[in-house]
Amino acid sequence: MSRTPLCDALRAFAATQPLRMHMPGHKGTGLPLPELSAAAALDFTELPPTGNLFEADGPIRAAEALWAEAFHMDACLFLTGGSTQGVLSALTLTCRPGDAVLLDRGCHRSAFNALALLDLTPHYLYRPWLEEEAIAGPISPQDVEKELENSPEIKTICITSPTYYGVQSDIPAIAAVCHAHGAKLVVDSAHGAHLPFLGDLSHSAADLLVVSAHKTLPAPGQSALLLSNGFPLEELCRAGSLYGSSSPSYPMMAALDAARAWMETEGITRLRATAQAVHALRTTFPALNPRDGLVLDPTRLVVSCNGGFGVKAALEDLGVYPEMADQRHVVFICTASDAAASFRRLEEALHTVLPREAPLSP
Repeated sequence: MSRTPLCDALRAFAATQPLRMHMPGHKGTGLPLPELSAAAALDFTELPPTGNLFEADGPIRAAEALWAEAFHMDACLFLTGGSTQGVLSALTLTCRPGDAVLLDRGCHRSAFNALALLDLTPHYLYRPWLEEEAIAGPISPQDVEKELENSPEIKTICITSPTYYGVQSDIPAIAAVCHAHGAKLVVDSAHGAHLPFLGDLSHSAADLLVVSAHKTLPAPGQSALLLSNGFPLEELCRAGSLYGSSSPSYPMMAALDAARAWMETEGITRLRATAQAVHALRTTFPALNPRDGLVLDPTRLVVSCNGGFGVKAALEDLGVYPEMADQRHVVFICTASDAAASFRRLEEALHTVLPREAPLSP
């Protein structure tokens, strides 16, 4: 089987020069924005050669199957509405209106929107505060066990891993607890799409896994994945269609197909180099580092500092734009697309803006 079945199908169909008497309105001839114009040739609608996302057929299904294989999971649905679409779909699959759900208090707002949309009753999981790092720590399997014993009516657990700060929870252990209580585990791993390409398949223990390809892989904004164990693709399609456009973007789906193929070849080497560069920066500057009881995404750089907002602003004055900051940290998303020159520039900027004094204030 082709390693890029959707890309190949769209290219082959475009090469036949079909008369496009259908949407999109650009008819494959180009776009008024030159930087995006080349993508128009592959921008089709649902046709026999192109497949239909929510009918689980054709080259789209073949491309999704390759993603499921990469994650060692049963099924995969392409998402063109980001992880927000995935979280809403996952909770729709595992909950009925009025159900109780055990929810990580640090979940994305899409999970809280699902509470309102699905009329769910939340029971919150609170993360431990790590004084040394000044961040919220991982979800404890013991805390999940306690909550499920105290509230046996709960049959869905939804947590985030990794967090913005790169904190990973022990998904296999949490999944084992959930399954022992007859519950399903939903993991919002929006920031973890790259982890399987570093050999970390721990998140594949979830029943439903949501990842944002666009956050940490070479994929366009809003492109994401909903992966499952024990839920067939047809069920993923049913739920995903409730929250996604009935005209999903073919260039976005083709980009997902191409991103996986690249990550399985050149991307793996590039991603390992990124992890090595982040490790070097963690040893050069005050930063979050893994330790006993704290597993971190090896590509997420979180610099520890006094006045994180001010440091972020100073970096932006130098043309370096971090992902986010809080009072004690600045967070940088590093990916396989970051070259050695990017890390040299980042290191120089950090040397310029970080104060030389000082232990961090409590």
